[in-house]
Amino acid sequence: MKKVRILIVGFGVIGSGVARSISEKREYIKGKYGIDFELVGIGERDGSIVCEGGIDLMKSKLLNEHPHWEKGLKAIDILKEVDADIVIEATPTNIDTGEPGMSHMMAAFETKKHVVTSNKGPLTVAYTRLKKAAEENDVKFMFEASVGGAMPVLNLVRETLQANEILGIEGILNGTCNYILTRMTMEALPYEHVLSEAQELGIAESDPTYDVEGIDTACKLVILANSIFDMDIGYKDVDVAGITNITPEALKLAYDDGYVIKLVGEIQNNNKPTVAPHLVPKDHPLAVGGTLNIISIQTDLAGEITVTGKGAGAVETSSSILSDLISIAR
Repeated sequence: MKKVRILIVGFGVIGSGVARSISEKREYIKGKYGIDFELVGIGERDGSIVCEGGIDLMKSKLLNEHPHWEKGLKAIDILKEVDADIVIEATPTNIDTGEPGMSHMMAAFETKKHVVTSNKGPLTVAYTRLKKAAEENDVKFMFEASVGGAMPVLNLVRETLQANEILGIEGILNGTCNYILTRMTMEALPYEHVLSEAQELGIAESDPTYDVEGIDTACKLVILANSIFDMDIGYKDVDVAGITNITPEALKLAYDDGYVIKLVGEIQNNNKPTVAPHLVPKDHPLAVGGTLNIISIQTDLAGEITVTGKGAGAVETSSSILSDLISIAR
């Protein structure tokens, strides 16, 4: 049995969800892959938990009530000092500086730890620098969860489509926008009404700017462009338009003509990536509804490969993070 020691930095929705999934799937992974994932450290803003023999989260519902909780112990310190194999970086996204995720990842690389992350910020700000640091320290850097939640996009390209030249990628990469546009179309409701509804349901944030202005989709395109097309670009290199100016009247006109309006992110033939509302035929694969995400990959040999699934959520994101963990551990 191969024991793999895990540190989680950032214990919000994603970090705590991953911890639960590791615990719930531990015996299954041990039986199927011969890998035993042991959680030995959790780092948060106001303190950390370190337990070399493995952390039992059942001992407390709250981190700061856990018997091994140490107030003031910084995540950056446990990254440098705790003996671990893989770091899961799950702090909130910051597309301006990439911090604190950037420093966490660099500290992990410098101490010869592999990194798995769902954090788009550092990848958007400094993908090339992070990739180089991982290579120089001979460790793995994996980030499937940063693009499509549960959808296997990066691993699909890397592991299954290796012989293919990737000609283009387009998709719906933000479930909040897709939910809003779907509801506006089917119920003829105004944007403000549906946004309020989405916020009440927890689908949209209290400040929805990041989603509805296309910023989230643009960050995901940057990650795809850099990791698949070797573009070395940032958020400012993407042409971005959101959905806030779309009216029920425009959606009805489109629908009556056989189309739906979707916020589509697109990279074609190494051209400048774009995020903008598109007219999509009702019977087109991209015409998915609700909070679903979908991505279409155009290749020279396999043709068009389309993947759809839930693009957000703790359990769904955990699926991709666990996949990356197993890939590294094997």
